Amino acid sequence: MDKFNVKGVVPDWCPGCGNFGIQLALKKAFANMNLDPKEVVLVSGIGCSSKTPQWVGVNGFHTLHGRPLPVAEGIKLANKNLHVVVVTGDGDMYGEGISHLIQGIRDNVNVTVLVNNNSVYSLTKGQASPTQERSKKNLDYPLNPLSLAISQDCSYVARSYSGNVKHLAGIIEDAMKFEGFALVDIFQICKIFNPVNTPEWFKEKLYEVDHDPSDMKEALDKSFESEKLGIGVFYKKRKELFEEGHPTLKKGNLVD
Repeated sequence: MDKFNVKGVVPDWCPGCGNFGIQLALKKAFANMNLDPKEVVLVSGIGCSSKTPQWVGVNGFHTLHGRPLPVAEGIKLANKNLHVVVVTGDGDMYGEGISHLIQGIRDNVNVTVLVNNNSVYSLTKGQASPTQERSKKNLDYPLNPLSLAISQDCSYVARSYSGNVKHLAGIIEDAMKFEGFALVDIFQICKIFNPVNTPEWFKEKLYEVDHDPSDMKEALDKSFESEKLGIGVFYKKRKELFEEGHPTLKKGNLVD
């Protein structure tokens, strides 16, 4: 796993931030897959989570707020031999980037999207993100990203938790090996700006889902649960990739 470390650089995330667990799980997944760092590209937008490419020893592309998906898809379509992973936040992807997420599901380009979901815009000091529960301070109803993705027949939909590195690394590896657009929502703590969703709160709420991931109805039912929150693979369906159906891309790699 050492080959994915960036020597002499220390992340400036707050002590105890969930991003440390996600970064570790990401490197573990890369190591478990025995990847060469030059074969991997991390693409990010803006936010605490989007700093991740600076601190993982692979190729990185830091884009605009809400815009990592179009760039990631472009990289993958240009060179299908690369492993392209988007590392983004719930504000970045489910707020500014929500239209790109819908289009990404429709395109079904073979990229993996990791959304670090802590229900706040932490980098700009804690405003409510689209996934935050409704309250006196936040009058918007929360977005359910899993239900949205499953209802649109997204080819791979999963969820994990920053506090369970082993589980998260396994989900990331599974998502990267799957051929299709893969969305992984990651519950993440924010010790500074989210006092509600603490490690203790997650310990009481989380359980590992165990159902047929090809069953859309069952996957949707699981995604709407609120008393207990499942982690694991919710929905999986192999569909034709964008690059498999495009007449030019079928002829070979664009970079060649």
